[in-house]
Amino acid sequence: MARNRCRRRVMAEMNVVPYIDVMLVLLVIFMITAPLLTQGVKVELPKASARPLPPDTSEPLQVTVDAQGRLYMNIGEKPNEPVDEATLVNRAAAILRRRPKTPVLVRGDRAVPYGAVVRAMVLLQKAGAPNVGLITEPPEEG
Repeated sequence: MARNRCRRRVMAEMNVVPYIDVMLVLLVIFMITAPLLTQGVKVELPKASARPLPPDTSEPLQVTVDAQGRLYMNIGEKPNEPVDEATLVNRAAAILRRRPKTPVLVRGDRAVPYGAVVRAMVLLQKAGAPNVGLITEPPEEG
């Protein structure tokens, strides 16, 4: 009987402070790295006053055309790496087959030639997108 009491006493006095320290360190690491994971390809969007998307729409399929004319997709394994035209068409077609109501948008850098943005729109229509929208920044007031 005395042995059982000793074992219970040892278990009741377990020190949890090191576990709390580890948890807090992990929390700090996640807080620092989370914003870095959500950043996309840097483009300077043209400014235009346009209506925003309604809030009830699902996550849009975004194709970004950077200043060098490279294509990026926000959906896929590596959204920060450029994709070729065939990959863009195949991925977009697969997404649109699964979710036909997905909004399709193009983000074009303001320095990219107009033809590169139009080419991205043609590729998306080839993939089956009935409508393709353009993403812009609101104009600065003042």
